[in-house]
Amino acid sequence: MPVIATAGWSIPKSVAAAFPDTGSALQRYASVFTGTEINSTFYRRHKPSTFERWAETTPENFRFAIKLPKQITHRDRMNDIREPFAAFLRNISPLGHKRGPLLCQLPPSLRFDPEIVSSSFDTMRNLDEGPIVIEARHRSWSCQEAIMLIKRFAIDRVLADPDLVWEASSFSCQPRYIRLHGKPKIYHSSYSPEDILSILQILAPSGWCVFDNTASGAAIKNALAMAKNLNWLPK
Repeated sequence: MPVIATAGWSIPKSVAAAFPDTGSALQRYASVFTGTEINSTFYRRHKPSTFERWAETTPENFRFAIKLPKQITHRDRMNDIREPFAAFLRNISPLGHKRGPLLCQLPPSLRFDPEIVSSSFDTMRNLDEGPIVIEARHRSWSCQEAIMLIKRFAIDRVLADPDLVWEASSFSCQPRYIRLHGKPKIYHSSYSPEDILSILQILAPSGWCVFDNTASGAAIKNALAMAKNLNWLPK
């Protein structure tokens, strides 16, 4: 069964009735969805006790996808990442088995450099065997060399919408991680029922679909609609 999630777990008042009245926002969210994507780790370091609390207050089958810190992707630009990546792994370790994919979202200005990419991926795989996904945003990553290098290190490409680099047709198998930012207005625009159904049809059976169109509250609404298509919720 795929994981249908949103970036964060904020619940707009307009859909509050779909969730329990009691508990923290995360507990209410986790009563309906089986995963979430933590984007705040990109901006700041959380205390290990925070990850421990999140793990302890969510159901056994709940999973957290976690975005890599901007120090790794944007400041260091994937160069010499061993120390910050190891520190990041130690920091999130209290999540235990509830840790889902690590999201490596690259800056739009970061071109594909096979030497740097190979070195950084090798470092990541020497330190971590868990799922890692990458969202590249410079067109140079659309080349076959980049795709093959990503595959060599058992990292999954993110199918993003808008698709700045990789279109759905470039995937030889069903995408395992889809990020929906909203289109035409990024972070705001909602997806139609037809869009949601077509996205669900291409998602890998055990993949993740993350709605990142959170600015207008559309993410939760869209995720609930997709969950209904999976018969998670009453029609």
